Amino acid sequence: MQEPTNGDDKQEQPAASVNNAMPRLNPKSPRQAIQPDPVPEPPSRSRHVRNPVVVFINFLMTITVLGVLIVGGVIYWGKQEFEKNGPLDKTTTVIIPNGSNLAGIAGILERGNVIDNSWIFQGAVQVYRNQSKLKAGEYQFEAGVPMRTVMDEIVSGKAVYHSVTLPEGWTSLQIVERVKADPILIGDLNEVPAEGTLMPETYTFTRGTSRSDIIQRMKDAHTKVLAESWENRRDDLPVKTPEEMLVLASLVEKETGKADERSRVASVFVNRLNKGMRLQSDPTILYGLYGGAAWTKPRTILRSELQKPNSYNTYQIPALPPGPIANVGRAALEAVANPSLTSDLYFVADGTGGHAFAKTYEDHKRNVQRWRDVEKNRVKAQETAEDAPTEEAPKTE
Repeated sequence: MQEPTNGDDKQEQPAASVNNAMPRLNPKSPRQAIQPDPVPEPPSRSRHVRNPVVVFINFLMTITVLGVLIVGGVIYWGKQEFEKNGPLDKTTTVIIPNGSNLAGIAGILERGNVIDNSWIFQGAVQVYRNQSKLKAGEYQFEAGVPMRTVMDEIVSGKAVYHSVTLPEGWTSLQIVERVKADPILIGDLNEVPAEGTLMPETYTFTRGTSRSDIIQRMKDAHTKVLAESWENRRDDLPVKTPEEMLVLASLVEKETGKADERSRVASVFVNRLNKGMRLQSDPTILYGLYGGAAWTKPRTILRSELQKPNSYNTYQIPALPPGPIANVGRAALEAVANPSLTSDLYFVADGTGGHAFAKTYEDHKRNVQRWRDVEKNRVKAQETAEDAPTEEAPKTE
């Protein structure tokens, strides 16, 4: 049996092979042509997506994002509330007691209508880490003050300040009575400080300050000023210690209230001490008689009082009195530390609020006579005014 030749194979290849090489085109009908092609099927879902761990992580991420958005919104809202104008409709004063915590302070402010939400205030104070910086005191807030400003003022301690004025030349007893009478200060004073150990001045303080604190501040100020004045004194003064300078300054303080006369009055006393003369200062008589109450008594000195034994009476003793007769200010101490360079030995009131100075006793006697004439004329004028008929006021219909 013969094998077929190659040529025979080509001749006998079926027609189907020809059809496979060139597929038959099936034309679409007009209706089919306008139909959209079918969408391919989506890829099958990964088995990892359906894993419970992945699902839980996705849940947590979603919750976290939502939480961040919510917290951010709350913070933004709280910040707006914290910085907007508050509910206060008029200036008011609020007192924050010592020992108040953040919640207590927020409650006081809310009850006082200074803030309208104590929770926002507390939260903001904690965010700014100021909860331990809030200070007790009396605070004055303007109408519409924002919570942010309220916090800043309490943190900085911008409390309302009060003041008490203690005049120069007052005794320690007078000063203690003034401090006791102040309605803002607290606490008692059980003793009167030694005469001349307080510095008269105006002292500011916040509500809750004790009376003993004010007295201690006066003592500290006095010690400092006395030391400074003694350090800057003139070398040739007839006083040996700061205490002696203080005693002399108390006489100057009581003899004149005029600033431009203090150093000249001091020079009279210094000149007298250098010459061994008695100082003959009238206020020393009164202080020796009445002590700390001296300046609440009539100033007219009777001859019997002038002659009465008195350890402070510089008409009797040949030197400085044994202690100060008042509390002195800085100006009097500085006047004694650096008195005017004069030859004056006498002075007397001149009727104008000041004094007439003299180098000799003869000149002094003339100044005294002028002063007596002024006093007589003043008394006559007063008597004339009292005796003059009072003009009846015109009647109106």
